[in-house]
Amino acid sequence: MLFALAQAQPAAAQDLQDRQASPPPPAETAAPADPDQVQFSAATLEYDQDADTVTASGDVRMYRQGDKLRADQVVWNRKTGKVVATGNIAVTNPQGDVAYGDKIELTDSLKDGVVDNMLVVLDQGGRLAAVKGVRDKDGVITLRQAAYTPCAVTNSSGCPKNPSWKITAVKVVYRPDRKRIYYTGARFNLFGFATIPLPKLSNPVGDGADSGLLSPDIRYSRTNGFEVALPYYFRLAPNRGLTVTPHVYTSVAPMAQAQYEALTGNGAYKVTGYATVSPRSDFLATTPTSTKSAFRGYLDGVARFQFDPYWSLSSSIRLTTDRTFLRRYDISSDDRLRSTVSLERIDPNTYFGVTGWFVQTLRLGDRQGLQPIALPEIDYRRRIDDVLAGRLQLQVNTLGITRTSGQDTQRAFASAQWDLRRITPWGQEVTLTAYARGDVYNASDTVATTVASYRGESGVHARAIGALALDIKWPLIGEFLGGMQRLTPRFQIVASPPTRNLLVPNEDARAVDLEDSNLFALNRFPGYDRWEDSTRFTIGVDYALDLPGIAINATIGESYRLSSKPTIFPDGTGLTDRWSDIVGRTEVRIRDFVSVVHRYRLDKDNFAIRRNEIDATVGTKRTYILLGYLRLNRNISTTLEDLRDREEARVGARVGFARFWSIFGSATVDLTDRNEDPLSISDGFDPVRHRLGVQYEDDCLRLGLTWRRDYQTTGDARRGNSFLLTLAFKNLGR
Repeated sequence: MLFALAQAQPAAAQDLQDRQASPPPPAETAAPADPDQVQFSAATLEYDQDADTVTASGDVRMYRQGDKLRADQVVWNRKTGKVVATGNIAVTNPQGDVAYGDKIELTDSLKDGVVDNMLVVLDQGGRLAAVKGVRDKDGVITLRQAAYTPCAVTNSSGCPKNPSWKITAVKVVYRPDRKRIYYTGARFNLFGFATIPLPKLSNPVGDGADSGLLSPDIRYSRTNGFEVALPYYFRLAPNRGLTVTPHVYTSVAPMAQAQYEALTGNGAYKVTGYATVSPRSDFLATTPTSTKSAFRGYLDGVARFQFDPYWSLSSSIRLTTDRTFLRRYDISSDDRLRSTVSLERIDPNTYFGVTGWFVQTLRLGDRQGLQPIALPEIDYRRRIDDVLAGRLQLQVNTLGITRTSGQDTQRAFASAQWDLRRITPWGQEVTLTAYARGDVYNASDTVATTVASYRGESGVHARAIGALALDIKWPLIGEFLGGMQRLTPRFQIVASPPTRNLLVPNEDARAVDLEDSNLFALNRFPGYDRWEDSTRFTIGVDYALDLPGIAINATIGESYRLSSKPTIFPDGTGLTDRWSDIVGRTEVRIRDFVSVVHRYRLDKDNFAIRRNEIDATVGTKRTYILLGYLRLNRNISTTLEDLRDREEARVGARVGFARFWSIFGSATVDLTDRNEDPLSISDGFDPVRHRLGVQYEDDCLRLGLTWRRDYQTTGDARRGNSFLLTLAFKNLGR
């Protein structure tokens, strides 16, 4: 036997361990015409007329109604109907479970009997072992002094090893019809140590789910004290389930959590809710003791349905009672919650979508009345090939945004874009683009918008947009250092007449910044509400080098605007002057061990670094380090919240120091000071949070301890330490 059997005989365990190397269970043969007839094969067959017994020897195989037997020798007593098998025994039931033993006594139906020193290998995964086992005619197996584990019992070299965990019991009953194991006098054994006794216990086997307890969640935080969460899963139907989780704390009132999930014929949905009663505060200067207890909760739901190959419906809902609940109970660190619903139709050449959303702010000091509600956005697009030898893309879009205490905006437009792509005899890729669009806007309560450039003018207004663009790429490819390199100079010219941008509101084009991703875009504003007019030239170079085990990709470019008139780009975005800033990206990959991505923007006048962003990964899947650094030093006005400058560093690492053990950690540090943001209260080195932990993880167990510290107090979500104990039995089922 490949794992220690609690209270079982050592000799029996050794015999079953030796049997692990025995041949596989017998293959299924064709069923006999008479279902009551036993089909068998053997090397030799002897008949004792006096004792009325039949003895089959030498790789004996028997089959009857889905039950199969393999043994070295089988003796059938025709008077009593008893079948005794010995030597390399394996009995397989119709469900695919295989029972091994030293000696098996069965009835001639092969359905029920007694097995000495029994090992059952379940078809769904897992093993049961016992000193003696009994199988009845219904396939139910009853074991005495038994043990169960779903873990691997051999290492990578095939040598026996003790499983990470197992369940030992005085009595074990396995019901194949229910796919469930029942224990009497059970006890969990973790790493060979027996834990608290469990008089009654059951668990499912296989991929299915069943009602029962799930792995507990144990943690400690300065705000809530010790926490114990013990989920219980209710299997309501094969496609529906409910998980109820009580959270008990030592410092605050308990909290209830419920999660309902269902799978339908054309989709799935899940709804999670939290509810408790506790003091709350949305203000930094207010402590929980100064507020009255109130109901607090959070609702999180997600759904997606695919009605046919083209039509689908997706939605999500995220709502909370107050701005600090999610952080207080360590559910989420989001500062905004967005609820959406979207009906879409997608086929190879058309797209149609109707989308609505609602935003709830969790930022302290933000006004909820200024958050947008879209009711709805309607978007239709169609692609038509072979129009004047090119491709035509049509789009119709309408959007209505309302606010309970702010500006309301309605927008509608129709556009057409024609692209003609050709490859010249010299290898250049030339793309000619023509774009036209007509907009209609209606705005009201514009004075409620603080930033004047976002407001637009009240009332109904229309504008027309047009552009012509020529984009030329010239890939140059050749061998270099045993690999291939590619140098691609790129040139683009875009011409667009003046556009009445400030006449209409700006709802979706606020976070504008020159990056490598939008350097050659037709419009370098995100969204539709702002359009980059005038005529500009853009030049750039793409470079790629592919060597054995090494890949390098780089992009750099700059643009020049012909017009000397002031633009609507905010100062600091790199696009306000005739010459833009220089932007680029460099990516280096060394096999699967090193990955570095660097994005940057250089000031065109003094080459000062206005954007410096580095993301690096070094290591293997087991041992690695993650590094991240971002500095935005654009000297942007503090009134433009969407473009606020900042600086931060991130680090994360995991080190595997034993086969299944590892330590991990991460930290985020706010490096912003008044040089980047004059309104920042950071001193230039302000840790946001960090975590440090140790974890054990193998094929069937995950055990870990994590220490996390938050350095910021937000309302009643106070700064301090928290500890999380993770214990998950991967193959225990629900």
